[in-house]
Amino acid sequence: MLLPRKLQLREGEGCRTVPLAGHVGFDSLPDQLVNKSVSQGFCFNILCVGETGLGKSTLMDTLFNTKFEGEPATHTQPGVQLRSNTYDLQESNVGLKLTIVSTVGFGDQINKEDSYKPIVEFIDAQFEAYLQEELKIRRVLHTYHDSRIHACLYFIAPTGHSLKSLDLVTMKKLDSKVNIIPIIAKSDAISKSELTKFKIKITSELVNNGVQIYQFPTDDESVAEINGTMNAHLPFAVIGSTEELKIGNKMMKARQYPWGTVQVENEAHCDFVKLREMLIRVNMEDLREQTHSRHYELYRRCKLEEMGFKDTDPDSKPFSLQETYEAKRNEFLGELQKKEEEMRQMFVQRVKEKEAELKEAEKELHEKFDRLKKLHQDEKKKLEDKKKSLDDEVNAFKQRKTAAELLQSQGSQAGGSQTLKRDKEKKKPTLHWGTTAPSVCLPWGLATQDVWAPGYHWVKNAD
Repeated sequence: MLLPRKLQLREGEGCRTVPLAGHVGFDSLPDQLVNKSVSQGFCFNILCVGETGLGKSTLMDTLFNTKFEGEPATHTQPGVQLRSNTYDLQESNVGLKLTIVSTVGFGDQINKEDSYKPIVEFIDAQFEAYLQEELKIRRVLHTYHDSRIHACLYFIAPTGHSLKSLDLVTMKKLDSKVNIIPIIAKSDAISKSELTKFKIKITSELVNNGVQIYQFPTDDESVAEINGTMNAHLPFAVIGSTEELKIGNKMMKARQYPWGTVQVENEAHCDFVKLREMLIRVNMEDLREQTHSRHYELYRRCKLEEMGFKDTDPDSKPFSLQETYEAKRNEFLGELQKKEEEMRQMFVQRVKEKEAELKEAEKELHEKFDRLKKLHQDEKKKLEDKKKSLDDEVNAFKQRKTAAELLQSQGSQAGGSQTLKRDKEKKKPTLHWGTTAPSVCLPWGLATQDVWAPGYHWVKNAD
């Protein structure tokens, strides 16, 4: 027989506790939620921040016990670039869409002042994409691939001394945007005593500089003890390796050195097991929830406040979204009308100024035209006078030329008649008598015909 059950309701809000006469069935809601979540699958996004060569890719391969594809990064990158890769993983009947984002070229530049900016911009871009999806009229959040960063593994170089200024500045810029889990990479590079001092030094510097790292939650009784213990071990000192070596009778992930073997999953050698337990097996859902309820809500609130949306009016009274929208719209329309009036007045003023400039320019053009016209007339008159003078000179020259030609003609006629007379007298034919045919000297000096008269003949003039 089922015992009566009670429904615990909140007091002070008009609620009361009532008993149940029998089994209803809403106690299966957790099972329903689990089944639905398993069918939909889960997503988890990890951001790996650290200098090139600290073993970020190797640690990811070790954490998820697989080999992710990827090209090794070089130290010749001109700036910091974020490379994102998404993988579908399956364990038992649970599917996980895992996205690993690595910072390529981080800490490789001489000037590291702005190395954190691409990381901050990438995180904000994922928040903005989710916000835009939320603000759509038709939202598809159940199928939307959530690319917001859930955990940031910050790799610290095993120097054994203190944090670099680049590490402090970057973590300070990221602590309000993502859950930071600091880890000491390649912790087998320093001794155990140095590692202990290094952890204490890192924790002290983070506290002194106000850097808020992710603390494993202790409000849940089922995990409060283990999370409280693990918070004391931060930052985790880890070692990554995909190579398996035979140790005793078992094959284990380890790193072989001339002086011995370092076992990755041996808690006496490193904190890899602690990191895997806290990141994947215990607190993965809390990391997702913290990202949504804390970091994303902070970004969303700041973004909406920038857009003019508020929860309360100036009198601290509740303000609905519709009222906020109407108030913002009226304010925008008022500002728009004011700007239109200012632009209209400015336009009228500029038109008047332009008209005055054009009238002044027109006046100057008229004056210039009158001056040029008068100058043209003066020049034209001078040219006409000069032309008239030249025409008179040409006419006088022609008259003189005609008179000279007439005198020359008369002189040549008189001289030509006298010369012709002398030539005629000189060239008169001479008849020679002889027993043969006569010969005659002609003016052109040739005898072209013989006369067969008795006692005469033609002869050629010797001249």
